[in-house]
Amino acid sequence: MKIVTQYLNPLRLLTFGVSIMDRYLVTELLAPFLFGVSLFSSIGVAIGSLELIRKITDAGLPLSTAMKVFLLKMPYFIAFALPASMLLATLITYIRLSSDSELIALRSCGVSIYRLILPAIVMSLVVTGITFAFNEFVVPAANYEASVILDSALNADRKDFQENNIIYPEFGEVDQPNGEKKEILKRLFYAEEFNGELMKNLTIVDRSKTGVSQIVVSESARWNIAENTWDFFNGTIYVISADSSYRNILRFEHHQLQLSRAPLDFARKGRKADDMNIVQVQEQLKLILPSGDYKEIRKLKVRMQQKIALPFACLVFGLVGAVLGTKPQRTSKATGFGISVLIIFAYYLLRTIGDALGLSGFLTAWMAAWLPNMFGLGTGIWLLFRISR
Repeated sequence: MKIVTQYLNPLRLLTFGVSIMDRYLVTELLAPFLFGVSLFSSIGVAIGSLELIRKITDAGLPLSTAMKVFLLKMPYFIAFALPASMLLATLITYIRLSSDSELIALRSCGVSIYRLILPAIVMSLVVTGITFAFNEFVVPAANYEASVILDSALNADRKDFQENNIIYPEFGEVDQPNGEKKEILKRLFYAEEFNGELMKNLTIVDRSKTGVSQIVVSESARWNIAENTWDFFNGTIYVISADSSYRNILRFEHHQLQLSRAPLDFARKGRKADDMNIVQVQEQLKLILPSGDYKEIRKLKVRMQQKIALPFACLVFGLVGAVLGTKPQRTSKATGFGISVLIIFAYYLLRTIGDALGLSGFLTAWMAAWLPNMFGLGTGIWLLFRISR
């Protein structure tokens, strides 16, 4: 009953207008929240590291390398643990207060259910901001560094960067005789090998000019940074007329072409969506959009929306946990933990379903990423209105 006496204290308003009740509730929330971060992060590391352990064992990597990768992967699992920890904290805290009749006493003093869960909502918003910043500035960099270290260790015998079969199509709209616009393949760039600087055995089919096409076959090519062009070496240019006949054939030892550097950027892309922040994903989208690779475009759009939606799961979980915990009941903390696990499982199941539907094109990227949050938020608001009656 100490919370009641504190709340009724005439000096209950502290600095910045925070009441003793708010301070008390936030203090009660902190311990299970920190416990949840430790617990769920450990579970995530244990599950997510199974594949990593297999790779390390098969490759016989030194312990120091393995430890670096493990530590760099920790932020990724902590980011997923933060929303789950918010749910666990609110459920356990409010179930405990309800079981000890503290919430009943407060409500009998005129404290509304909305006022009771307000500290949990405010704390959820703070954790949402922390999760968003953590996901943007820490997780992508750590993930990328872990990938670089692991790839370098697993491919120690490989002297340099190597990519094979780089295919980069560029699409564009052309005017039709009837005045309509039609999207066609304007240029197809193919290189057999790329070592990070030089491309080898290239074939470029260029249909960007109306009435004429050209095929460029070259032994090698590199991007000329100073002149912002491509330098092609030892090749042939075949110019084809609109009637499909050869109009000209040009052999060269060195020839410069004013082509986009997008194929180079596309070949150098080394980061997965999990290794990039939102700005980097947007830049990658700009790079891939002209290629017409709709599958990869959808994937990047879904991943970008998920990066925004995940932090707001903290707010959804905070609301759902607080509302469920305020229901009059006499349950234990173990029951609260069990309920948390079920809700977390349901959330990530919906996330997986939304991800699959988004990647298949059945749902828009926004809808696919925000589906779990919308369902959880709707459920939390419905429960709140029902309990407040």
